[in-house]
Amino acid sequence: MKLVPLGDRVVLKQLVAEETTKSGIVLPGQNKEKPQQAEVIAVGPGTEEVKMEVKVGDNVIFSKYSGTEVKLDDEEYIICKQNDVLAIIK
Repeated sequence: MKLVPLGDRVVLKQLVAEETTKSGIVLPGQNKEKPQQAEVIAVGPGTEEVKMEVKVGDNVIFSKYSGTEVKLDDEEYIICKQNDVLAIIK
């Protein structure tokens, strides 16, 4: 199966959370916060009002509580509007 977003929506795959801090401290499972970084998996066509600025393969930072989490073929994705994408990581 394949997710094809409509309008100005974007499908994101959240990046894996770090297991240790920069100083080497191992974080237990409940203390790990999900990262707000993700890879763009699919991009909708946009609308007359919204030109799509992200493309497939971009690494982005998105709003913490945005989008809808979807599980498909044992993979977890987030579908959100392009407006919820805050920045592209270059």
